[in-house]
Amino acid sequence: MEKIETQYSVRDGGHYSPGMVLNGTLYVSGQLSINPETGKAPEGIRAQAAQALQNLDTVLSAAGAKRTDVVMCRVYVPDVAYWPDLNEEYARFFGNHKPARIVVPTNNLYGGCLVEVEAVAQLKQ
Repeated sequence: MEKIETQYSVRDGGHYSPGMVLNGTLYVSGQLSINPETGKAPEGIRAQAAQALQNLDTVLSAAGAKRTDVVMCRVYVPDVAYWPDLNEEYARFFGNHKPARIVVPTNNLYGGCLVEVEAVAQLKQ
């Protein structure tokens, strides 16, 4: 196994790695919609979706992966009513690439965030 770290790894002191690689597969821990520079979530669902996806991109890059290497995402939101705006930002992020996905309505997310994204990506051998 290989641990993937970024310059923003574990700001909250949580006991996890942003990513782990095993047998050519990258497993990305849940990426919240917190801006790693400010430590705060932006306002609104669209901005938070974009931020969570940018945080995902940071981990992908640290592992040498691209968005098009993502096989599956799990997206957590506190209310399914956010789905339409979330879906638009998600489509903007991935473009023509359409990884498998599930959107899970949950209770409150850490730090008052509206979006958390985890992913699985296939690394080039």
